[in-house]
Amino acid sequence: MSQTASEIERGAAPAPEPPVRGRSRPWDRRLLRAALDRLGRPPLAVRLWDGHWEAGEAGTEPRLRLAIADRAALLGVLLDPEDRFGDLYSEGRIELVEGELVDLLTTLYRHAPPDAAWRKPRRHLRRWLRSANGLRQARRNIHHHYDIGNRFYALWLDPHMQYTCAYFPEPGMSLEQAQVAKMEHICRKLQLCPGDRVVEAGCGWGGLARYMAKHYGVHVTAYNISHEQVQYARQRALQEGLADRVHYVEDDYRNIQGEYDVFVSVGMLEHVGPKNYPTLGAVIDRCLTPEGRGLIHSIGRNRPRPMNSWIERRIFPGAHPPALREMMAIFESGGLSVLDVENLRLHYEETLRHWLARFEANVLEVRSLYDEAFVRAWRVYLSGSIAAFHCGELQLFQVVFARATNNRLPRNRAHLYRDPLPQDA
Repeated sequence: MSQTASEIERGAAPAPEPPVRGRSRPWDRRLLRAALDRLGRPPLAVRLWDGHWEAGEAGTEPRLRLAIADRAALLGVLLDPEDRFGDLYSEGRIELVEGELVDLLTTLYRHAPPDAAWRKPRRHLRRWLRSANGLRQARRNIHHHYDIGNRFYALWLDPHMQYTCAYFPEPGMSLEQAQVAKMEHICRKLQLCPGDRVVEAGCGWGGLARYMAKHYGVHVTAYNISHEQVQYARQRALQEGLADRVHYVEDDYRNIQGEYDVFVSVGMLEHVGPKNYPTLGAVIDRCLTPEGRGLIHSIGRNRPRPMNSWIERRIFPGAHPPALREMMAIFESGGLSVLDVENLRLHYEETLRHWLARFEANVLEVRSLYDEAFVRAWRVYLSGSIAAFHCGELQLFQVVFARATNNRLPRNRAHLYRDPLPQDA
């Protein structure tokens, strides 16, 4: 299969020409035509393994051309496109020979029929078992994604190692500037004051905890069950002279101990699972002071629906982006009042575009660390995520909350926007 010009420029490994596996049969072509009909004839042409082309949108030159290497790949992607496309692309059995992968996945999102495939019993059972996210399962899930090597993530994240949605309030901001703006935006929403005791649930590589301690004079206790991330965070805190103000704990959020003025969680809720939301609410209720406040930042959806099955299976096991009404189980169980909800969906699309560009710029090193299948799987993951946020399949919620009896609350949002955001930190 031939490569696109953009793949050649970014150093992608040559895609070998697949062997011709016999001629396609009439029913192969009928199945493909029926699938394109069900998608509403998108601007896409598909080439079968014998060179036969089937065009989607009639009367126009397709801007996207896809090649399928064998009959098993055709049947797999037609029977279960959500679950099989990622694997078949990673294996090189489906190849985009003209156009960009983000454009292809955006087109498929926009033309996808109603999601009857979500009701498949085997898939539903697998998701139910993984989303239980007990202590042992949660550790396995986090290890699968986050403990694959700090070197890999450092290739395409910013210096603060922020692996969550950045904030782009001004056009032309760099990823570095936008990640600092995100941390500052969160600190302002939390109205941090010197001496505040802050607990962070799921701290990643610890960048937000260090930012809060350095710029707001607070004391942070940050929990995380990824061993590699905690080791990295502790080393950075020592290097930056913050070890006396930031304490990283390698433990689960359910085991949070102590009393705090502020609770914050950025990018962890996706791994908690709705069954555990009342438990998380009880943890917040247990640890917050009478005038405590908090913020939860999470990928979400407009209505309850499971994570994309391929991403859940290959990239983020146990993940579930909640709808707002699912998130309310946290606040209702903890007797908490929601003060503010902001949706940063388009900011996450822009963040992901930066990540994908940096990933592709370092693709040769990524391939040297892992292999070509890994490169292609992460290309699908990042590209598909861009498409999902662009099309509104995914949202990004920041929810600010406080004790229901807390009357020391701002009367407007002026504290968020009064001063310009810092450009670096």
